[in-house]
Amino acid sequence: MKLKKNLNELCNAEKKGRLVVLTGPTAVGKTALSVLLAKEIGGEIVSADSMQVYKYMDIGSAKITPGEMENIPHHLINVLNPDEEFNVVRFQKMAKDAIEGIYHRGHIPILVGGTGFYIQALLYDIDFSDEEDHSLIRSRLEQEASEKGIGSLFERLKIVDPDSALAIHPNNRKRIIRALEYYEQNGTMISAHNTAQRQRQSAYLSCYFVLNEERPLLYQRIDERVDAMLKAGLVEEVKRLKDMGYHKEMVSMQGLGYKEILDYLDGGCSLDEAVFRIKQGTRHFAKRQLTWFRREKNVIWIDKEAFAYDNDRILQFMLNYIREVSL
Repeated sequence: MKLKKNLNELCNAEKKGRLVVLTGPTAVGKTALSVLLAKEIGGEIVSADSMQVYKYMDIGSAKITPGEMENIPHHLINVLNPDEEFNVVRFQKMAKDAIEGIYHRGHIPILVGGTGFYIQALLYDIDFSDEEDHSLIRSRLEQEASEKGIGSLFERLKIVDPDSALAIHPNNRKRIIRALEYYEQNGTMISAHNTAQRQRQSAYLSCYFVLNEERPLLYQRIDERVDAMLKAGLVEEVKRLKDMGYHKEMVSMQGLGYKEILDYLDGGCSLDEAVFRIKQGTRHFAKRQLTWFRREKNVIWIDKEAFAYDNDRILQFMLNYIREVSL
């Protein structure tokens, strides 16, 4: 168990709203623990997941079911159609609106999910108001990616922003284009911008928990989750989405599990190959998530092994810490 905490910073402003963050790599077990925590502290859950916001995308996003919610209110789940754009700016606004409602009801918001940039944007209230509409730049880069392949854009990114190239997967079309778009807009690197934003003070009186697990066990959980998704009907879910008119050019359909099965349905690979790519891609994603969270400040690491993988013990630790900082 590793702690990086600064209680003075966490508690220096009584006017700040209270917020609990529970994050960690995919498949680590955030969902069940978040519901237990919400029951104990009178919380409502705000999703910080880039895929669970979409309707009809349940299995591949490992979306919490109504039964698993156990009557705990959940926000930013099943609120957009798959052809609608969802980005960090929209997330931040929607999450703020949800949190204000939670405060009004006298409850504590619990931000749960693994999208680190979304968490950072909300926690430190990153200002996106000065970003202009550069859709022409984005469209040109999108067209270039379609014509020449995303690899050509990634090679350019390695030249103009090496740090971003190290942090972004070579196949992550959305983030590569965003990084190059930012560079063309501002003449500076988005990696430098993100580093500066991480130095901001939290806009909330917060506890930021990162749930973690030994790497081999985490990878085993990922493989088992993917197998369970296939048994639950992932292929059929993607086929329904395809029949509804949702296609591979949409951001939503670029999500892990969806783009690989869509490729299989389009005849681009076998089902075994698609499943292999989902498992491999999810393991790589989990590794990048952990890299992101290790860069964050004032986080409380919860290594499940130290608690004998007992959620009740982990919950008690979280509750003690929350009381310690008078949240």
